[in-house]
Amino acid sequence: MTHAVIRRLLIANRGEIARRIMRSAHRMGIATVAVYSDADAQSLHVQEAGSAVALGGQLSADSYLRIDKLLAAARASGADALHPGYGFLSENADFAQAVLDAGLIWVGPPPAAIRALGNKASAKQLAQQHKVPCLPGYQGADSCDAILNAEAKLLGYPLMVKATAGGGGRGMRLVTEAAGLQAALDSARSEALSSFGSAELLLERALLSPRHVEVQVFADAHGHCIHLGERDCSVQRRHQKLIEESPSPAVNAELRERMGACAVALAQAAGYVGAGTVEFLLDEQGEFFLMEMNTRLQVEHPVTEMVIGLDLVEWQLRIAQGETLPLQQDEVSFRGHAIELRLCAEDSDFSPHAGQVRHFHAPVHARFDHALYAGLEVTPFYDSMLGKLIVHGDNRDQALAHMRAALADTQVLGLPTNRAFLAACLEHPVFRAGQALIPFLAEHGDTLRQTLADQQWQVMVRAALGAYFSGTAGAAQVLPCPFAKSLRMLRGEQLLAITVTETGSAGLEVLVGAQRYTAACVRTPGGELRVTLDGLSSTVQACQVADGRWHVQVDGTEVWLRDMSLEPVAAAASASPTMELRAPFNGKVIAVKVAAGAQVMRGDTLLVIESMKLEHAVCASRDAVVADVAVESGQQTATGQVLLRFEA
Repeated sequence: MTHAVIRRLLIANRGEIARRIMRSAHRMGIATVAVYSDADAQSLHVQEAGSAVALGGQLSADSYLRIDKLLAAARASGADALHPGYGFLSENADFAQAVLDAGLIWVGPPPAAIRALGNKASAKQLAQQHKVPCLPGYQGADSCDAILNAEAKLLGYPLMVKATAGGGGRGMRLVTEAAGLQAALDSARSEALSSFGSAELLLERALLSPRHVEVQVFADAHGHCIHLGERDCSVQRRHQKLIEESPSPAVNAELRERMGACAVALAQAAGYVGAGTVEFLLDEQGEFFLMEMNTRLQVEHPVTEMVIGLDLVEWQLRIAQGETLPLQQDEVSFRGHAIELRLCAEDSDFSPHAGQVRHFHAPVHARFDHALYAGLEVTPFYDSMLGKLIVHGDNRDQALAHMRAALADTQVLGLPTNRAFLAACLEHPVFRAGQALIPFLAEHGDTLRQTLADQQWQVMVRAALGAYFSGTAGAAQVLPCPFAKSLRMLRGEQLLAITVTETGSAGLEVLVGAQRYTAACVRTPGGELRVTLDGLSSTVQACQVADGRWHVQVDGTEVWLRDMSLEPVAAAASASPTMELRAPFNGKVIAVKVAAGAQVMRGDTLLVIESMKLEHAVCASRDAVVADVAVESGQQTATGQVLLRFEA
């Protein structure tokens, strides 16, 4: 077989994965070409590529999902190969074929393999032919409501409704009883059509408390195929992974060999070439069942790289050039334990948020795959993931210790992130014991959120003083100081009143109600702000966001404060929620479920908003009567915009 040579690689993706692919390509001496939408014009992947081509538009449908624009960019830039990354068109067989037809090297599996495995229904049919365990279900060509309702009766509950195309947890709904089936079909079909361009669905018997364990496979064009161990991805929200680790705490050598053999058999049956991931559900008795095969590089591939000590993107590029796999199965060895966390622009309730990154500091002693910088505008047009934090240790306990330190050293201020929530997950005894199953967040999420909410008054005092000193004590970024000597900071509905008396130099006497503290503030040689309260010293980072709101991080704990110091006392005291429902994040209204005059009950769905590639139901927090609907279907909304008004 004649080897091709990749000289100029176009990366048909954005953000952290585009940068990740570039690193390997540049190390191999391959020139790179970036593509970008209007929303990504200032992105790091654009700045770091050898050249860049504008696609136009802001939405992915107008840019990263346009085959014609991507091929035109390849022609214009002189690229001879194309890497799709993950998401977008990475599992689109028509795109792969179009790339090959254009005379380019496709860094991915053959179009026929994508068709055979990228569709969940056909993949399960192929798996069953090759003795790969599958859960009972319906994968027929006709997925109309009548057929699915009839098949659901035969299958029984609980069951999963799944989109046959795509991945990433989109178009998936758990149904525990017949009464919820139709709503699940409608919602899954809408999300699948929006995400993948296909409304086809399948049904599958649901396991209520399994693990999500996936096996990394690699194949070359010479008939060789191996597996590179497993990853445990059981900590999920909305069927999307938040924490991944390798090896799985539940998999021993014998089980790894059986799962790996099934994964390799499925890949070879489809004529697979390149990197792929076979995803399984593992029950509490140690039996595993195929979920799907993702015909692309996975978001969580770095944990596999850490435990095998090899660059999987380099493997992809070399195999695309016609080279053979660098290892045989018996030469693959695993070292230590690796963990990856997905840092997302979302709050502890998993609601996504757009906004500007006002302050950013990457951890020093950990791998952080990202595309962040201070001043970056995080838009609502793409996924909420900001980056991936990856650590490695000799064992799981050591890896957890490294991750705790890395999270504490990660600073992203200006918009909500799940950094503190992830830190709380790591400390939960179920996760620490390696016992987290897929329902982990559903069962323990409220407890974790309460842990974050139960912040001591002293933390809030430190946060307020940190914000104060950010404007008065030579902060790295000089911010205006709105504070008088008497500070009033609002956290949620809690009002913190502080009287500050300067005692000379950076010394302070702080009065909070009847409690009196001594305080001091110093700027370290490294530029860190240290606030000391009654002898306890804390590192504080603070940035003013807008409208008197401050985002503060105190020794890893995040606090959002609203400065009420210059507001009338009555305004501060009455700063409670009004009878208006406001948008919790930027997005597009795709359905309005109520009209003026409607009586709604707590928990009723009022609107559905699409943001960061996901649909979110906005529900009533209490019984009420709708007085006015301020938005309509198809309308873009900004965070804080009024959606509905209720009668008082």
